[in-house]
Amino acid sequence: MYEKIISKLDDLNRTIATMESCTGGALASEITNHPGASEILKYSAVTYSNEFKIKMGVSKDIIDKYSVYSMETAIEMAKNISDFASADYGVGITGKINASDPANKRGENDVVFIAIYERINDEYKTATIQVPHDKTRREVKELIVENIGNILLEILEDEKMA
Repeated sequence: MYEKIISKLDDLNRTIATMESCTGGALASEITNHPGASEILKYSAVTYSNEFKIKMGVSKDIIDKYSVYSMETAIEMAKNISDFASADYGVGITGKINASDPANKRGENDVVFIAIYERINDEYKTATIQVPHDKTRREVKELIVENIGNILLEILEDEKMA
């Protein structure tokens, strides 16, 4: 799937950047597993802490109001990484994978929020994933990356048609 995504991004002369939290770089890793990644991946950040989300442009007010585990935070992550890297697409991922966070008590322990920012249209595609309890962290990360891949393919097909 990601070979196809990389090829489509390259054909459209588009780039992507990622800001990941709970996936710990799994998306960037999947992208870089395929030839051509260096042409389309502008930048990737793993911002596991609130401190570094804020340093990368996520509003502290958004985190305080909605929690670091929210769609609002994922949206900020997607937009800010796109801006930071001057990338056509920005992906923000935050949530909890079947674990509590003593530093951030708000938010469910099994929900992941994904936002993909499209600079060209100034629009977002979002998804919320209910984390399965019978999967390992690695399996859940793979599920998240697969979901993002499906959304990216849909976006790229829509752009190609335009």
